[in-house]
Amino acid sequence: MSEKASNTRSGFVALIGEPNAGKSTLLNAMVGAKVSIVTHKVQTTRARIRGVAMEGDSQIVFVDTPGLFRPRRRLDRAMVAAAWGGAADADIVVLLIEAHRGVTPGAEAILESLGERAEGRTVALAINKIDRVEAPVLLGLAAEMNERFPFAETFMISAEKGHGVADLRAWLARSLPDGPWLYPEDQIADLPMRMIAAEMTREKLTLRLHQELPYQLTVETEAWEDRKDGSTRIDQVIYVARDGHKGIVLGKKGETIKAVSQAARAEIGEFLGREVHLFLTVKVRPGWLEEAERYAEMGLDFKDGA
Repeated sequence: MSEKASNTRSGFVALIGEPNAGKSTLLNAMVGAKVSIVTHKVQTTRARIRGVAMEGDSQIVFVDTPGLFRPRRRLDRAMVAAAWGGAADADIVVLLIEAHRGVTPGAEAILESLGERAEGRTVALAINKIDRVEAPVLLGLAAEMNERFPFAETFMISAEKGHGVADLRAWLARSLPDGPWLYPEDQIADLPMRMIAAEMTREKLTLRLHQELPYQLTVETEAWEDRKDGSTRIDQVIYVARDGHKGIVLGKKGETIKAVSQAARAEIGEFLGREVHLFLTVKVRPGWLEEAERYAEMGLDFKDGA
């Protein structure tokens, strides 16, 4: 914990919204580095990933929660519980919605739950992907959302292009409670590097594969060795639920797993600022979706999925 002057501010900000609303993209833009998975597929964020951003004398600790959706399986239920848990633990909650989708049934369900789930919290609205609609539509959406819930502030942003992000970050910095910083000034995330590396590999798998398979697999860092020559060896296991999935992950003549390994190795190496030797193994665990240990590795509570 930093021993900064008493005029500092710090606190937790939870980003909530439907899957694929742009929460991870916004988190990465706020922090200035990639700490959360960003893909075109929904439900990719599983753990409540914290990114740390500095704004003047304020330290903003972002909680990027899984998307809120109607759960079907244990993993789904655990993810939704983690999302609302992140909101309950935060000083400020930011609800993201997509400008071009308007007030969807999912957004309506979130609005209905906000009063109870975020009681006592400052809640702001961020309308994302504003470049996809005309100004009158955008203003109408903002008015409708504020009629449904008393948001403290409304922001029009494009997380991908950076529009409005600085204004949102500055407002968050001013709105946090007084207090010492919670993390060292140069720290951008509180996840162990082992988990960040596993998430980066899972992102590459998600981008490479399709349909339901990405949500039937998980990646864990099994071993981590910082070598004397300055490089790092990382051994990871990709768990899949079925024998048929193993072949899909490996690909013809191992082409898929090789491409995933190369992409993940490059990104992890860039993130760490050193050479990385990445070794991937694929294992079939038919019941991994019902194993408490796998949920703990993802930062989720197994019991929340019951």
